[in-house]
Amino acid sequence: MKKETDINNKNDFSKKKWFFCNKDKDIFRFLTCGSVDDGKSTLIGRLLYDTNQVYDDQLELLSKDSKKHGTQGNKLDFALLVDGLQSEREQGITIDVAYRYFSTKKRKFIMADTPGHKEYTCNMVTGASKCDLSIILVDAKKGLSEQTYRHFFINSIFGIKYLIIAINKMDLVNYEKNIFKKIKEEFSIFIKKLSIELNVFFIPISALLGINIVSNKFLIDWYKGPSLLDFLETIKRTKINNIEKNLRFPVQCVNRSNTNFRGYSGTIVEGSISVGQKIKIFPSNIFATVSKIVTYDDNLVQANAGQSVTVLLKENIDISRGDLFVDSSSSIFSKKNIFVKLISMSKDPIVAGKIYNVKTATKKVRAFVKNIVYKINIKSLKKNKSDQLILNEIGLIEIMVEEPVFFDSFRKNKIMGSMIFIDLLNNNTVAAGIFEGLKKEKENIKENFLNNNFELELRSLISKHFPHWGIKNIF
Repeated sequence: MKKETDINNKNDFSKKKWFFCNKDKDIFRFLTCGSVDDGKSTLIGRLLYDTNQVYDDQLELLSKDSKKHGTQGNKLDFALLVDGLQSEREQGITIDVAYRYFSTKKRKFIMADTPGHKEYTCNMVTGASKCDLSIILVDAKKGLSEQTYRHFFINSIFGIKYLIIAINKMDLVNYEKNIFKKIKEEFSIFIKKLSIELNVFFIPISALLGINIVSNKFLIDWYKGPSLLDFLETIKRTKINNIEKNLRFPVQCVNRSNTNFRGYSGTIVEGSISVGQKIKIFPSNIFATVSKIVTYDDNLVQANAGQSVTVLLKENIDISRGDLFVDSSSSIFSKKNIFVKLISMSKDPIVAGKIYNVKTATKKVRAFVKNIVYKINIKSLKKNKSDQLILNEIGLIEIMVEEPVFFDSFRKNKIMGSMIFIDLLNNNTVAAGIFEGLKKEKENIKENFLNNNFELELRSLISKHFPHWGIKNIF
């Protein structure tokens, strides 16, 4: 009996030790992308296997599945650890984004395996929007493809600062240094065309054999750099302190738990909010004072970025989903004519004259496509005039929204700077976009005045009855 108690105590101690060791580790998100059959799923499977993240029953099942599918002969097919859909296993491709979690002594990781096929680029965009680093795989035998360039460009658009170009299947080219060097030089020319500051690293690997994945193996004696896992564990993630920034609280829903309770629920995207704080509600530009901050288990004096809360106000104001709480000192103007960098995700082209539902944060509005400014050639990065954007094409468009919408710079705030375009008829997501700017400063100043009825009427009144004041009317 005493021995059983000692064993249980030791197990409890081990569990507590493991919990406290992992509690303070930061979470690092990365994705794998690239063209079809470059070895993305195999890389993640090998990474899980070599870091001892695969349980015995999973390993037994993997062994049976590998024999059943026979893609790697008698060897384990590590891609099957990630490709969970039946259609993925039958075709040997990745269709949906597959997320896997693992941890090492230094970090906790969330990794996304994204599809390589053109038809599923939209799923790759989904994975890239949430990650800190991207691993772009290149088949050493095939070299660079159009999809490789496309995935690299999409990663740069979504603000991923760290990119690892993993030149895979080096075992199939006898670990030739010249092949690695040629691909590196060719890709470096493309990278220089981007006027964005990026941290790009090149590493030769064999995902199937586990070479340069977790530890350096001497089969590639001419490569003196770190392994892939060394990169992932040591790269410093750029931490954005959203708490010290201006308040951004998009209202997700109006909470009426009873007749005496009216709260506004949502997640604080940026900044902080506290009881007694004076705020401004966009787009009405009405001021209000915070009376209470409620969570599921307690009331708070202050809530910070990332927290989901319900905010109560002293004033009784008409507020609905999609409205935005900001600092009282914020000078936010309505934006109706804006430029958007767009990635088309639909077989139906994006053309001027079409109307879509545009959703950003919690707000959804109708948007009219005024103009296709240009589309980008993926390989040359040249901006070409076009009258449409077809599936997987990237370009700049000008839209006009039916009511005021607030956007932040995407590089400053991913949530307030991004949007999706939704088809009015079938409700499908047809494109993803990021805010690129306003049409013209002068036009927007005029538009802002015109949208403010009080300003318009006041100026009209003064110019009519007090012309000697010199206040001009606005037409």
